[in-house]
Amino acid sequence: MIPTVPQSRYALGLYKAYVVAFFIYLAMPLSVVCIFAFNNDVFPSLPWRGFTLDWFFGNEAPFIGVFHERAILRSIGTSAFVALWVTVLAVTVGTCNAFLFVRHEFKGKSFLYMLSLLPLIIPGVILGISILVFFSATANTLEDATGIWFDALRPGLALVILGQFSFITTFATLVISARLQKFDPSLEEAALNLGASNWGAIRQITLPFLLPAIVSSAVVAMLMSFENFNTTLMLVGSDSPLTITMFDKLKQGSTPVLNAVSLLLIIISAALGLISLLFQGKKKA
Repeated sequence: MIPTVPQSRYALGLYKAYVVAFFIYLAMPLSVVCIFAFNNDVFPSLPWRGFTLDWFFGNEAPFIGVFHERAILRSIGTSAFVALWVTVLAVTVGTCNAFLFVRHEFKGKSFLYMLSLLPLIIPGVILGISILVFFSATANTLEDATGIWFDALRPGLALVILGQFSFITTFATLVISARLQKFDPSLEEAALNLGASNWGAIRQITLPFLLPAIVSSAVVAMLMSFENFNTTLMLVGSDSPLTITMFDKLKQGSTPVLNAVSLLLIIISAALGLISLLFQGKKKA
């Protein structure tokens, strides 16, 4: 709907109804998940048996809460470890890519840029299988040639980090590049004229300007790493991240403890998003 074009009262009411229905459609599944995290029953379904916090803090079977579920706590630590490495690598490489594509002209730039966007259109399962097959073949070849076992090239956290990094970096590159395109290069030139070195001008002028985009891309990278399932499933070893652990437990039968974990993830994701928005607002002010 275009605000400047006059609309009839019927069309305006229909548009508002559509918006309300759309947001209800988005929020309803999340609301149901959150509500049944407090249901005093071993099944996350109706009827409602009463309010309880046992699915968070319970320590006696069958009400083992998320904070006493060792497998889930261990998988949260694993996901945090993977997300930290993926975020650092994605933001670092994404920042370098932004400078490369925005500041420099070279032969094959368009092809390289298109190549960097390919992970966005490749299904996560295909991406994971491709990485697994490539590194498994590489490991077998090296082991045949040297007799050394290359554990880092086998399914495990190293490949999970590499697999997530391969497509999350693309998002970081796009976000930081968009911010860098708005930068006025004359500010760097002024710093150079005042005696700053090239790195000094970038560190004191350009990077502070890029900081909101860097923080935003870091938040996005961390959330994407935490929730990733398809690529991770193909590359995981004995140490399972949270999404894989939840999937394994779901195959055994859904319990409200999974709803409790989902509620915590929703809260953490919302908090990180709010922090990112507040940070950007302060920078603009």
